[in-house]
Amino acid sequence: MIMNTKGFEGKNMQDFTLQQFRSLCTALISHDYTPITVRDYCTASDKKNGKTVILRHDVDRKLAMAVDMASIEYDMGITATYYFRHIPGVFDPKVIKKIELMGHEIGYHYEVLDKAKGDKKKAISIFEKELNTFRKYFTIQTICMHGNPLASWSNRDLWQYYDYKLFGIAGEPYLSIDYSDYFYISDTGRTWSGNFSIKDVVNSPFSESINHTQDIIRLVNEEKYPHFCLLIHPNRWTDSMPVWISELLWQNIKNVGKKIIKGHHD
Repeated sequence: MIMNTKGFEGKNMQDFTLQQFRSLCTALISHDYTPITVRDYCTASDKKNGKTVILRHDVDRKLAMAVDMASIEYDMGITATYYFRHIPGVFDPKVIKKIELMGHEIGYHYEVLDKAKGDKKKAISIFEKELNTFRKYFTIQTICMHGNPLASWSNRDLWQYYDYKLFGIAGEPYLSIDYSDYFYISDTGRTWSGNFSIKDVVNSPFSESINHTQDIIRLVNEEKYPHFCLLIHPNRWTDSMPVWISELLWQNIKNVGKKIIKGHHD
């Protein structure tokens, strides 16, 4: 079923499908980019060895769609990092175990400053409790903050007061990856433009006009950059047209709010 979605997202028509994701993965493999996990990066002695791509997935909701994406990567021999929130509907050890058994890294997507309403002592207590719950089922070596644009806090700021290494954590993508070497591209806001990124921002010297997954594939085909870090939210990617439209409409509503918030910040 082909629909005219130009009024919704212009050039992004037909983007954010699993078919597009497969095309991106195919391009990476075809041009000899080695997929690595965040854990691989944080524990490597040489972080610039060969052409590499860090595939990071934040599982905010719709757990089944994470399984679909993980299965595609598994079929293509790709390993990635999946960060899961500790909330009902997402923290389901039986389902998450399916992804781990495909060879992917499982990580903790923490949002404890939000949960503690900014109280740092309460936040670190929640962090330790939730981390221990994850570790009952999985080996957790890296963590990544969840960025709620409506919250007054940035969860990664917790580490200005505490040291995550004391919890046996090797790294946190926003704090441990050298983005002057790795070209970071995020689908936050269901767009590659970065226009709706509020908490999900890094310091990067790279600048490209990226509006569609095909633009990333073009950069890969050109081998313009030796190192990529891609943040891809599985809940945005589907070949089901009803789900695709639902996600598009819901994200457009959220992006209106994000635009207002960014206006206040600017």
